[in-house]
Amino acid sequence: MPVTFTKRKTLLFLLIGLMLAACVSPETYESEPVQVDTPVGVVICQLYTRDLVVWDRAIDRPDSMSVSTADAICVNEGKRRSG
Repeated sequence: MPVTFTKRKTLLFLLIGLMLAACVSPETYESEPVQVDTPVGVVICQLYTRDLVVWDRAIDRPDSMSVSTADAICVNEGKRRSG
């Protein structure tokens, strides 16, 4: 079954889109690491641009703190700084 012009065009656009998506890296948007004091200890956060607080995450945390709690602290810090 031959590939039609429309299918070729669609495949070409998909390929271009995938290539562009592969070029986007979080490192492009990173800030310097930020320390956030909590009652349990210091959480070190990697924050991103104001529009990308969903990428904000903990890169170091106290042993007694869960990863999800530390990440939530970093997202909140990113929101606080952006708003």
